[in-house]
Amino acid sequence: MAVFLLCKTPSGPVRMTRIQLLLSCFLLSLILYFLNGRKTAGSLKSAHSVHHTLGLEDGRILKDMTVVKTAELQTPGETPWGAPLVWGDSSNAALQRAKLSEQGIHVGLLTLVVGTYARFVRSFISSAEIHFLPSQMVTYYILTDNSRTLDPQVELGPGRQIKVLPVAELPGWERLAYRRMVLLTDAIRYSVDSEVEYIFCADVDQKFVGPIGEEILGDLVATLHPEIYGMQRNMYPYEDQEVSSACVEEDEGDYYYTSEFYGGSVSEMRKLVHGCSLLILQDQANRVTARGLEESYLNRYLIDHRPTCVLSPEYSWWESTLTAHVPTKRLISLGRQCAAYDMQKREQEC
Repeated sequence: MAVFLLCKTPSGPVRMTRIQLLLSCFLLSLILYFLNGRKTAGSLKSAHSVHHTLGLEDGRILKDMTVVKTAELQTPGETPWGAPLVWGDSSNAALQRAKLSEQGIHVGLLTLVVGTYARFVRSFISSAEIHFLPSQMVTYYILTDNSRTLDPQVELGPGRQIKVLPVAELPGWERLAYRRMVLLTDAIRYSVDSEVEYIFCADVDQKFVGPIGEEILGDLVATLHPEIYGMQRNMYPYEDQEVSSACVEEDEGDYYYTSEFYGGSVSEMRKLVHGCSLLILQDQANRVTARGLEESYLNRYLIDHRPTCVLSPEYSWWESTLTAHVPTKRLISLGRQCAAYDMQKREQEC
């Protein structure tokens, strides 16, 4: 059936009224809209807001964006600048474990436990005892505002110990995020410096669920963000305010890293936390707030100082509509996973 009625002059056999013309145009628009919508739906995934799962309170980041990911997760073994990109079950990771497992390396695991986060610390340490470098000496550095956080003590294996480092209470997530780098700087400088060879910083609301061995050891180690990995570069939630010291230009950056788990040699980590602290203090002096808080400054630093070892999303993962599929889950963020569930529930209710 023709979309438009036959149109002739008023003297002809058929005359189209103004109402008929408007109805015909409306019908044509609906048909074109339907055809175009079906075509678009076949090539793009639905839009998702990931600001909450990124631990952010500013909905402007990636809000209502259309996420385009590759159909199948790529698992390259090397970064563009030649650093290893670690997948735990790869042959390269196995070689690294075999090379270092008998060397008796002392590693520190540093976490901040304040306020309500204390409820995660026992699970964090207990799971680390099973999965985190089980054949090496490990010292757990617990920065806490409550000396009784670990009462009663968690049972540890041989060569493993806990050191509690007191800090003042820091109410509020935003204040905590801005102060953490300064606290880590002081902890590494005054408590960790000469005691271990490597130090890793991890959020306490995580649980080790798979083996993490010597394949993670390197001078400067960063972990790929599981929700951002596989996205196009222009989707990375880098800081874009030009007035911020964390600002990243459009032609900068190779990957987007999570602040859930990162580390390296003590000397390199001392530089990292100090460098990030300076960037944060500079923004505070100018009354600027980076949208990704601590994670924005970490990514800025790692662009200027590329990691010597990059861990795949296996080493920082949580369930959400955006997380990449990984061969093996090794470290799961309980906090971000709960946030992702809450976001999905709200989207379903809407």
